[in-house]
Amino acid sequence: MTHARDNFLAWLRAAHAMEEQAIVTLFAQSRRIESYPDLRARIVRHLHETEKHAQALKALLDQFSGTGSALALKDMAAKLAAKAQGVGGMLTSDEVVKGAMASYAFEHMEIASYRVLIAAADELDEMEAKTVFERILDEEIAMADWLEANLDTITRVFLMRDERDLMAKR
Repeated sequence: MTHARDNFLAWLRAAHAMEEQAIVTLFAQSRRIESYPDLRARIVRHLHETEKHAQALKALLDQFSGTGSALALKDMAAKLAAKAQGVGGMLTSDEVVKGAMASYAFEHMEIASYRVLIAAADELDEMEAKTVFERILDEEIAMADWLEANLDTITRVFLMRDERDLMAKR
């Protein structure tokens, strides 16, 4: 199962990079969202969860393969991508809506990644890793569910405020 283990480690490194990207994105979002206190609070909560996810994945990576330059490069690339996304978001008036949409999609990418890692860990009889992935998966699903339940409200509040701001300029 050497090839299966190689795939598992590659997916684990990718998940770690994905969490590092999420940390940068969530931090940037939390600093810019002021008029949506519920969204900001949920983002801050998920940021703290995500920091723990990255730490847990790093510990697993250290356990399975040690740290290496490939991990550092992948993390750096993920952080740069997140920063670029944040800069792009600052240039749009509807950042809160687009950010919520992007976060919803990103959460589902994370959910898929953890489902793959759970299956691989199970196949490789890595039960400790499987337990970590299942815990993280539950938190990713909870965030995706929260976003799904709140996208309508976020959008409607944005539209109402945008219309009010437009009328005030006239």
